[in-house]
Amino acid sequence: MTTPRRIDVRLGDRSYPVHIGPGVRHLLPSVVAATGAARAVVVSARPPEEVPDPGVPSLLVPAQDGEHRKTLATVEELCRAFAGYGLTRHDVVVSCGGGTTTDAVGLAAALYHRGVAVIHLPTTLLAQVDAAVGGKTAVNLPEAKNLVGAYWQPRAVLCDTDHLRTLPPVEWANGYGEIARCHFIGAGDLRGLPVHEQIAASVALKASVVAADERDGGLRHILNYGHTLGHALERATDFALRHGEGVAIGTVFAGRLAGALGRIGPERVAEHLATVRAYGLRERLPAGVGTAALIALMRQDKKALSGTALAFVLDGPRGVELVPDVPEQVVARTLDAMEREPEGSRPAAPDGP
Repeated sequence: MTTPRRIDVRLGDRSYPVHIGPGVRHLLPSVVAATGAARAVVVSARPPEEVPDPGVPSLLVPAQDGEHRKTLATVEELCRAFAGYGLTRHDVVVSCGGGTTTDAVGLAAALYHRGVAVIHLPTTLLAQVDAAVGGKTAVNLPEAKNLVGAYWQPRAVLCDTDHLRTLPPVEWANGYGEIARCHFIGAGDLRGLPVHEQIAASVALKASVVAADERDGGLRHILNYGHTLGHALERATDFALRHGEGVAIGTVFAGRLAGALGRIGPERVAEHLATVRAYGLRERLPAGVGTAALIALMRQDKKALSGTALAFVLDGPRGVELVPDVPEQVVARTLDAMEREPEGSRPAAPDGP
């Protein structure tokens, strides 16, 4: 039997626990009680019967996961639901869903009454290993992903691994893409471990990074490994390519780009591809997505220091770091050298453990 784990995100008086394991969703009433809230709004993308009772009078607001719902319009809808229920700044909001639900609910909680307590119950592998932890909340604009957001730490995160039993293969790929990139930013080799250990290792790494750099002053950039191309691929495919799938391809690209810049040797470059393959993830660029279009999208990345420069988080002799002003011609050559999937193809996603 799997014993639940607790990992603390240490941020002084804003510290909070992340509970990982089967059945931890049932901790919700005690976590809500600890906030002192008299009422709760539960925003859930799960069926109503799968939503745990928060232990106080509550309103259940149905939600839908998906990048197309991660918008300012959704945040407004949520805030109006909070207001309609009479939620005060002393109450609590609970998110129950995947990464996009976690992001939108987190931002709504940050903005409503200038901040109301939020508790996350992430129900997908992607949300458990990444989105629910760290306090970065954001929604998309047509111009780019995650451009409108706020830092708002939750009071607790409950990663119930029972929720993962019903995930479709594409959602396993979505989460494993984030786990694969952890291999290169300090989590060690997680291949072959039980999924709860992979989640715990990923969360522990992120907790340590967030504790050292909550607001992206430097070190936290490493969490965006593989994300610059990954985000561009999501947008170029109108989100038909899922976030973790894009990050997996972006991780392969990051290794090749670091090699092209002379930052790492051939063996380390090959390790990127081998790691992504070990998780059964996509490694080739989607068909029909041109190099020039991807470069234009990557210029809009939040890590870019100007509107024209290209910046990437890359491996190197000092470890992983943000590299500004990467020459466009090197980026273009590296993209052109990557394999592309045949038209109309979609490789099978991993089935999970």
